[in-house]
Amino acid sequence: MTHPGNGVDESGRGAKLPENGSTELVVLLDDGLERSGVADKWAVHTTDTPLHLAFSCYIRDNSGRFLMTRRALCKKTWPGVWTNSCCGHPAPEETMEGAVRRRVGEELGLKIEGVETALPDFRYRAVSPEGIVENEFCPVFWAVAVDDPDPDPSEVAEFAWVDWEDLVRLATRTPRLISPWAALQIPLLDEQRAADSGRAGS
Repeated sequence: MTHPGNGVDESGRGAKLPENGSTELVVLLDDGLERSGVADKWAVHTTDTPLHLAFSCYIRDNSGRFLMTRRALCKKTWPGVWTNSCCGHPAPEETMEGAVRRRVGEELGLKIEGVETALPDFRYRAVSPEGIVENEFCPVFWAVAVDDPDPDPSEVAEFAWVDWEDLVRLATRTPRLISPWAALQIPLLDEQRAADSGRAGS
């Protein structure tokens, strides 16, 4: 699911996508995960949200710690909830890597490198306490931070660098303390890391 890029710069900082008025569009998917149209991001997230394309990203620093963010209190869904480094939706003509870089720049003011696909087939559905449904085909990515976060307060209330083992304990023992997608993704990512480590040691 990669598509022609849209000229996003390497950092994503300050990048602008083609606008349709003030509307941010998301890519709708059918049951076979084929593109079936586009919709207004704000209008599509309801109590009956159709399946659409998204991404999640987990960013580490040079010390091997991972960036967790707390969603701003003004967010439509899961306000104030701790989650992974960054999430977002690719624009209709944007590559997934371009979307990751752009959104990390917009939300976190952060430049990244080493963007790699971690879970290419992740999909989930979750209902927020407000009744809003998330229904996403959401590939998950790794990335490495080049500089320090400078978050947009309308997106991120606070952030913390956390050891991976602590994230795994959080996701497996107290998953309700983090976003439902992060609670599902982290154990899967941990399995992948363990498998990669085993192959490297063999």
